[in-house]
Amino acid sequence: MFLDKLALVLVIIGALNWGGIGLFGFDTVAFLCGGQLALLSRIIYALVGLAGLWCVTLLFRSDEEQGHAPHTA
Repeated sequence: MFLDKLALVLVIIGALNWGGIGLFGFDTVAFLCGGQLALLSRIIYALVGLAGLWCVTLLFRSDEEQGHAPHTA
């Protein structure tokens, strides 16, 4: 599903950004978008947050809902 992949990409971007903040004290999104309070930065932060919420639903879906074939032994 396209939305699942898009959400996963946004979550990965967010994770890398948080890793940069934690390890180096550098916020890449803020740097590229004009600061943490810039409108574009806030939009990206919000999209990453929404993507994280969407990815929580991936934990509770069955294999059939995700389009995977059932596992056989």
